[in-house]
Amino acid sequence: MDAHPDVAPGDGRDETANQRSDRNWNEILQELRVALTGTQLIGGFLIAVAFQPRFDDLDDYQLTLYLVLVALAGLATVIGLAPVTLHRALFRRQVKERLVTTGNRLLVAHLTVVGLLLVGVTSLVFDVAVSRPAGWWALGIGAAVVVVAWIVMPRMRAAADREADAAAHGAHASA
Repeated sequence: MDAHPDVAPGDGRDETANQRSDRNWNEILQELRVALTGTQLIGGFLIAVAFQPRFDDLDDYQLTLYLVLVALAGLATVIGLAPVTLHRALFRRQVKERLVTTGNRLLVAHLTVVGLLLVGVTSLVFDVAVSRPAGWWALGIGAAVVVVAWIVMPRMRAAADREADAAAHGAHASA
């Protein structure tokens, strides 16, 4: 079949461009299922907070942060569902590869908003339960953890894989 940037040479796949698009689309949908479940749980938690007795005790900063987080939860849900609605709109129009590209971008945007949401919720909980400085510390530590786990580690893994592939190809070339 044809060479494609997301298929490593010699990985054992023998698929057409349409099969590859179908596989990639299914992978995007599976990732969205996982991400949207977490988004819904956080959104539900945030909505429930407004009906708790201590909600009236929030100061202006906490209330503003809470409302920003509710807006982020809504935005994350909309972005997370966008690939599905896009698929519905483009169904049977033979544009799966473009759909995969757009779906991937929407998934990355969704994960970005979810990262902000996770860090913000952690900060709000620490701010309310402990103190404002604890909330700021939670924000900083949470942001660092998200950046390391979601950006640094995957890039390090990709770089290590590229080095291993280069070494393997170099060993085959010299043999």
